[in-house]
Amino acid sequence: MPIYEYLCRDCRKRSSILVLNIRDPAPVNCRHCGSSKLDRLLSRFAAPKSEEARLESLADPDNFGGLDENDPQSYARMLKKMGEEMGEDVGDDMEAMMDQGGDDGDITGGTDSE
Repeated sequence: MPIYEYLCRDCRKRSSILVLNIRDPAPVNCRHCGSSKLDRLLSRFAAPKSEEARLESLADPDNFGGLDENDPQSYARMLKKMGEEMGEDVGDDMEAMMDQGGDDGDITGGTDSE
C-alpha cells in the first residue's frame, strides 16, 4: 500500500495520502483545505550504496580539499566523515581522541618515551 504525496493547487500545501487499493483508488482531497485539485508529486526515495560504492566515494580527491596536514582537527573531521560513510558511529570516539591530544596537536594521547 503506497503513500502518495500530492500538492494542492488551491492552498499550495502538500498532503500525504495512503492508497489502499491501487487499481481502484478513492478520490483524494487536500487534507488542509479540502480541495480536489491535487497534483501527484514524485516522492523521494533512497537507494542504498554497496560497500564498494561507499569506498569509491571516499577515494574521491574532492573529499580531501579541506584537509590540512598541520591541523589534527581537520584529520578528525575527515575520519569522522569516513566513519559516517561506512555506517560507523565514531562521533564520541573521535571527540574523546581529540580531547586527549596535547597542546602540541598530538592526537594519539600518548607521551614521548624516547
